[in-house]
Amino acid sequence: MKNKSFYRQGPDHREGEEVDFVHIRRRFDFRSIQLGRWVTAAERERAAGLFHDALCDLMLILQGPEMLISLRGTLALMYGTGGRPGVSAHYDPAQRAFALAKNAGPGSIAHEWFHALDHYLASKVFMDAPEGLFASSAWLEDATPVVHPLNDNFIQCLQAVLLTPDGQAPSDLFRHSAAMDRRLGVTYYSRPEELCARAFEAFVQDAPVKNSFLVKGTLTSPEARAGLYPQGDQRQRVNRAFCRYFHQLGHVLGKLST
Repeated sequence: MKNKSFYRQGPDHREGEEVDFVHIRRRFDFRSIQLGRWVTAAERERAAGLFHDALCDLMLILQGPEMLISLRGTLALMYGTGGRPGVSAHYDPAQRAFALAKNAGPGSIAHEWFHALDHYLASKVFMDAPEGLFASSAWLEDATPVVHPLNDNFIQCLQAVLLTPDGQAPSDLFRHSAAMDRRLGVTYYSRPEELCARAFEAFVQDAPVKNSFLVKGTLTSPEARAGLYPQGDQRQRVNRAFCRYFHQLGHVLGKLST
């Protein structure tokens, strides 16, 4: 990442001030931020600015306050540490932390953040979701919803991602993802949490604020061409569903933060 530039189109969140990971932790109230021992001071300084702008852009896109980004102080961030071999970024449910590799994680923040949200919401949206399950998986397993307008809107997001408009069949996104899994001999792309995280990526990338450190690849990447991101009418339905949900969620959280 040291010599790589990232496209960004959005407001100036720093206003000439230097930011570091201490500032990020305090502003967003992350539970913790851990940096790898091989992250140099120069890399740490540059990464802090990129993370700060990406998280501020995400907050702007979601129309919510800082507490949304840290999931009310429950989420931890790791950079250059806590990774897995061959994986540029991942979310660890056991630690409630998302980790980005030092040189290969940029563009993955939106995807991993949604995993964190999906995991966080499981016990909020469903009254009988098993420990450690994602909300998207719990819904697919017919967990019992907690009656609340916010939960209704979140479930509508899941339906837009996973089902056809009439709710009677798997969506195009699911079918393309399942076909890819069959070709590769794995069960990965068609898992509900992965389908929803990629759909969220598309929603974020389609927003007026652009940040390739936050998200990239939902339009012209090989994965996009293979139908592994929502396309056409489904993409529009998914975007509308996410927009409704986050607008309402941001309104509720905004009242709590004042």
